[in-house]
Amino acid sequence: MTEIIFDENEDWEKRTLCSDESCIGVIGADGRCKECGKVYAGKLPEGHSTPNSKPAAAPEKVQPQKESDDDWDNRVLCSDEACIGVIGADGKCKECGKQIK
Repeated sequence: MTEIIFDENEDWEKRTLCSDESCIGVIGADGRCKECGKVYAGKLPEGHSTPNSKPAAAPEKVQPQKESDDDWDNRVLCSDEACIGVIGADGKCKECGKQIK
């Protein structure tokens, strides 16, 4: 079992949680979430600055995959409702290997 050691200097009561309810992050000093990078929606408490007050590093550009919308619309889901896979060209699920019905 791993022992978790908390920083005694960190004040857990004063942290600001991300305004995106599906995110687990907290707001950093720059006014952005440390986890997802979103700007905090609402008025920031003391100790935080607005995201525009400090120059932020440019986010790395990610090249989108070349997958057409036709492929997405024409996919066939696995017949096993507990599986998340799709049927491949060989007629088998790419995730669990089950043959299409």
